[in-house]
Amino acid sequence: MWGAAVVFSSMLFVFAFLPANLLSQALLRSPRAKNIAMLVFSLVFYSWAGPRYLLLLAGMSLICWAGALMVERTDTAGTRSFWLTLTVGLCLAILCIFKYLGFILQNVRALTGVPEVIPAIALPIGISFYTFQLISYVADVYRGEVEAQRSYWMVLLYASLFHQCIAGPIVRYKDVREDLLRRQTRPAEVSRGVSRFAVGLAKKAVLANGCAAIADQMLLTDAGAMAAVPAMGVLLGAAAFTMQIYLDFSAYSDMAIGMGLMCGLHYRENFDYPYLSGSVKEFWRRWHISLGSFFRDYVYIPLGGSRCGELRQLFNLFVVWFLTGLWHGASWNFILWGLYFGLLLAAERFLLGDVQRRLPGPVRHGGVLILVAFSWIIFKFTDLALLGTAVRGLFGLNGNGFSSAAVKLLFRNNVFFLAFAAVACTPLGRTAHTVLRNLGQRNGMIYWISSAWDVIYPAACLILAAMALVGDSYNPFLYFQF
Repeated sequence: MWGAAVVFSSMLFVFAFLPANLLSQALLRSPRAKNIAMLVFSLVFYSWAGPRYLLLLAGMSLICWAGALMVERTDTAGTRSFWLTLTVGLCLAILCIFKYLGFILQNVRALTGVPEVIPAIALPIGISFYTFQLISYVADVYRGEVEAQRSYWMVLLYASLFHQCIAGPIVRYKDVREDLLRRQTRPAEVSRGVSRFAVGLAKKAVLANGCAAIADQMLLTDAGAMAAVPAMGVLLGAAAFTMQIYLDFSAYSDMAIGMGLMCGLHYRENFDYPYLSGSVKEFWRRWHISLGSFFRDYVYIPLGGSRCGELRQLFNLFVVWFLTGLWHGASWNFILWGLYFGLLLAAERFLLGDVQRRLPGPVRHGGVLILVAFSWIIFKFTDLALLGTAVRGLFGLNGNGFSSAAVKLLFRNNVFFLAFAAVACTPLGRTAHTVLRNLGQRNGMIYWISSAWDVIYPAACLILAAMALVGDSYNPFLYFQF
């Protein structure tokens, strides 16, 4: 029974688990009954890959439930700070044990030769996401931005909501508190939720998986094979991976937001077409918005943010980006990836601001896209030697020339698919739909076409996704490792 995790882009989830959950939400009337049913479904969903880590999720929720109550019931500022520090410290200690202990011991052994045996600790699915959610909850109680929840099981529900507990977005309790306590489902929101979920599912199953198949043929895990890939092949792989990681992760957020709407829960947007950004700073306002706002509100601003001298601002910036990289994985490439963005942001702020603003828009957008695409090569390879091989190959320094017959054939066979995937990374489709709806307000025929499209489009996306998933065992999801 137990084994692989149930992902949103699976036939079991789409045609069995989700309909059963939605049916329970429709049949039950009171918010309390809906929440109890949602908790049961969420715990079953989380425990599908193995129930042992459910105890960890429940235990961390218990720590934060009790910690928030102690923070709220204490009048003395020093004691409130103690309970906040203790609660957050325990959560981070647990996260470090499961996610970073092996990495730390590997580096200690490289320097000292001990320990001889490094324990193999499996990474619980979604631990980085729900840990940050619980920390934000306790911190917001400490700040007086939200009241502590008296019921433990409601805190557990908040942490375990299957829509987003394993891959985000990072939802703050204050944003969903009223939804949880006074749940209401509206037909218009249910319709929007179904459409959003169907589009996200197709984006994942058809586009992201298709890009992944291309990227994996060029960005190889074997050092010898990677060294044989010519520059055009590395470039093609990097372009495919750049689209894959956006389509993959934003699709998961689309599905989470859509399922929330179906149940009366409103999650904030997590992506805003980041590849259209004209600066690296703008890119990070549009990419993984919930993570960026977490580090801004709970790390950068408490450190002093931009309200201090330039040296301290640099320190604050690099602390945040070191932690951002480390959050993504216990590997040096993720740390390098985070520091790479820290360096780019520091250069924009302190060196290139005026120059950058004077550049033509297409140059700025193109430059940012190149810098971001290069960052995904760093992100892709956890083996630093393999990363070096890939980077050398990108600049044609592995002695394989620019292209090969195999790379040209792969590109020709997928050029239209890649073009369509590139368009899906832009708001072109949304803009066209908005224009059609506006025209429909003045023309009856266009109105009926627009209305029919609103029904046909999600259904077509669902059918295409199901066709892509049937019999296809290749269904990677990048953010499960976090």
